[in-house]
Amino acid sequence: MSEERAGARHRAVRWDDPAPSAEAAGRLTGLAFLEAIRDGRLPAAPVSLLVGFTLTEVEPGRAVFECEPSESQYNPIGGVHGGVISTLLDSALSCAVHTTLPAGTAYTTAELKVNFVRPVVVGTGRLRAEGRVIHAGSRLATADARLTDLAGKLYAHAVGTCLIFTPR
Repeated sequence: MSEERAGARHRAVRWDDPAPSAEAAGRLTGLAFLEAIRDGRLPAAPVSLLVGFTLTEVEPGRAVFECEPSESQYNPIGGVHGGVISTLLDSALSCAVHTTLPAGTAYTTAELKVNFVRPVVVGTGRLRAEGRVIHAGSRLATADARLTDLAGKLYAHAVGTCLIFTPR
């Protein structure tokens, strides 16, 4: 479409080359890696800039991301898309698992179950996704995450399983 639509909004996204962070992920413990991202010593993952969330807290077995809902995250019926919420919860619970991993160990989400409790809209305000490890094994880890507003009202929650492996 060559003509601008009336009321059209724009959003530009810039990100850093992800290769240096990927390299650092292979040589740092999971906790040290995430601390470096939180503190700005390593760039955030491009997806966090695209979706609009930030790692704000990290400690062994726990990770917190925050997000300000925006229209750019809306589905066609006027609420933040469930995929955005799922991505935020997956990031929180899987990064909680990442905090438990030694250097040279990787993981991927193998399973994610999300429950949406209430709709998220721009007026909801800032949200926190807090992930906590339930069980950290040598091959599998489980964790959960809760998405709340700053007053503690629950919007969604999830449980997930991460597969742990050593890259070749």
